[in-house]
Amino acid sequence: MELKLIHFYPDLMSLYGSYANVAVLKRHLEQMGNTVTVEAVAMGETVDLADADFLYMGAGTERSQKYVLSLLRPHAEALRAAEERGALILFTGNAMETLGTSVTDAEGTVHPALALADFTTVESNKRNPEDVIALPTLWEEPLVGFMNKCSVTRGITTPLFSSLTLGFGNETKLGAEGFVRGNLFATHITGPVLVKNPAFLHVIITRL
Repeated sequence: MELKLIHFYPDLMSLYGSYANVAVLKRHLEQMGNTVTVEAVAMGETVDLADADFLYMGAGTERSQKYVLSLLRPHAEALRAAEERGALILFTGNAMETLGTSVTDAEGTVHPALALADFTTVESNKRNPEDVIALPTLWEEPLVGFMNKCSVTRGITTPLFSSLTLGFGNETKLGAEGFVRGNLFATHITGPVLVKNPAFLHVIITRL
């Protein structure tokens, strides 16, 4: 099987080793006998999503997030089309926030987002760096990871994790976290989350 993986802006959105999620996925898919192509999208480059099987973006600084959001907005309809035809999309860290309708920064400026989902995010000057233990909605094994967020995301009715036993959720401490709809996955948990959590990696591979 031939598979095409798209990695959005790894030069700007790879805090805490987020790039390793694509690397580990590629390695496992190839070990299963697949031919895998990874296309890294850099600043100023156009991208064709028509035949992409997997689309990924990791975490960046708040400034980088706003910048790549401006780069991604012209591709919003292509991203929606990719989701509708069944491509798997995974956004981790504050890349998750770009999938909603808006991100409001700590100064009160509203940044229109990609509107693939209806949730909204509001940032503040209060940062919550902490380890996370999450209870998934799609598999049984708890997920472990790290989060460094300064935002609250509201309006999510289909979280990827039903609750946290450690960490700050979408809206509250120990609350529900992330977002899932079909093959669209998002979580504010950052870094090499697929490396640390083989059960999550298995779900992604199975869907692909």
